[in-house]
Amino acid sequence: MDFALSEEQKELQKWAHEFAEKEIRPVAGAYDETEEFPWPVVAKAAETGLYGFDLYANTMLADPTGLNLPLIMEEICWGCAGIGLAIFGTGLPLSSLSAAGTQEQLLRWAPRMFGTQQEPKVAAFCVTEPNAGSDVSSLRTKAERVDGGWVLNGTKIFATNGGIADVHIVVATVDPTLGIRGQASFIVSREENQGIRQGKKEKKLGIRASHTAEVILEDCFVPDEQLVGGQEKLDSKLERARGGSHERGSVALRTFEITRPLVGCQAVGIARAALEFAVQYAKERQTFGTPIVQYQGIGFQLADMALETDAARLLVHRAAWMAANGQPFTKAEGSMCKLKAGETAVRVTEQAIQVLGGYGFIKDFPVEKWYRDAKIYTLFEGTSEIQRLVISRALAGA
Repeated sequence: MDFALSEEQKELQKWAHEFAEKEIRPVAGAYDETEEFPWPVVAKAAETGLYGFDLYANTMLADPTGLNLPLIMEEICWGCAGIGLAIFGTGLPLSSLSAAGTQEQLLRWAPRMFGTQQEPKVAAFCVTEPNAGSDVSSLRTKAERVDGGWVLNGTKIFATNGGIADVHIVVATVDPTLGIRGQASFIVSREENQGIRQGKKEKKLGIRASHTAEVILEDCFVPDEQLVGGQEKLDSKLERARGGSHERGSVALRTFEITRPLVGCQAVGIARAALEFAVQYAKERQTFGTPIVQYQGIGFQLADMALETDAARLLVHRAAWMAANGQPFTKAEGSMCKLKAGETAVRVTEQAIQVLGGYGFIKDFPVEKWYRDAKIYTLFEGTSEIQRLVISRALAGA
């Protein structure tokens, strides 16, 4: 067991940190205020090499540690989680396509998800519905078989990049009698299909630079070749389900399982930003002629913040290594790291506000923004309660 980062990983970390420091932090507050999508920052990331299909291919395919991408993501979200999600939000639909799509689909659509350095684009993963959040088995968006393809009808909510994405991966029900086992995923191109459009754009507590919106599908025709995995694979899956065979989860749930370490490292980035700021403030702020860091009431808080942040990172790195090496999450290690990191980010940012006192409550200092950004990590891609459910079921052998 070796906890040391390689020289290449240190360089990746430095590369991402410098980008976050120079390109993200100076504009983070402005995008938080306006809630505009940070296309100029995404374009700079693409120009630098921090945005694009090549980044995922180069950092994941030849990385037995599984840490390259989490290291980069932690640094970017240290800069701003909202802008970080604008940069890395396309990774979720890419993971879904990579996990379930054919090689031909991956080669055709993965590059289109990111566009080019000159004209970057984004992609969206559309699962959640008004009456189907954590209960993925209750999806009402339907896909009906027609000559040459499928017709999709329904509404998705809380879709990151929803509506502005060039490529949407949409999860829909093809056989309502089979519940979660009767679902399939479809590749929907906004440019080529008039049946998909953006609905309401959400105004959010945090991660406000990330675009979150409804996606409305009305008689949206999807050709056969854009059924993720292909017809033969779907027919085989449905036949097994109708015969009583039980498979472990849906494509959507497996996608979330794969990406949980990548979500966890983002939360660690927020927690680390708040910890570093609080420590520096406590060293400089004096009361009665003494830096407040020397008071136990403050020092112990900082100690707990550092402890929890490092513990969360270790859980994330373990899960990332397991995923990279094909180790199954038999004890729900993916859920463990996401749960710990998300709740740590909320607690550490809250404690940072406490360390700053009244200054932590005003927008002159960034800790209140980090506090708002942190909360989503206990909600999306599975709430904290869902993560505990997954962990408890793993322990019970269910």
